[in-house]
Amino acid sequence: MVSYYTQDTDFKFKGKTFNNLWLKMVAESEIRRLGDISIIFCSDNYILDVNMKYLQHDYFTDIITFDYCEGDRLSGDLFISVDSVRENSEFYETEYEEELNRVIVHGLLHLIGYDDHTEKDKKVMREKENYYLSFREALKQS
Repeated sequence: MVSYYTQDTDFKFKGKTFNNLWLKMVAESEIRRLGDISIIFCSDNYILDVNMKYLQHDYFTDIITFDYCEGDRLSGDLFISVDSVRENSEFYETEYEEELNRVIVHGLLHLIGYDDHTEKDKKVMREKENYYLSFREALKQS
């Protein structure tokens, strides 16, 4: 089950039911099951506090993923800075919603086991993100 929360922002996420279906299909495509996933939309300042408190990293980021997976069951917390997502969408000249969906699936891919520490890993992660974003668009059209 995917649950949605906000911290230190008035952001409203629309399309939760569709998003849940998409994430379920992403998980199943990767031979996984959705467990309990919390998506917490927050401000830059809030995610910075989380980053410093739990990871000892003193910098802003668009997403922090905490993995609580067991076996093939995906569970975890995805902290997403709506401020950083907005900045990224402007920098990369993409629609805000597309960038937000990219960050959401990025977090799910981390729970699945994909990493982005090396250039090779980043390339695989970006290919998976693009694939699942196009999958989302096709699902929306059907």
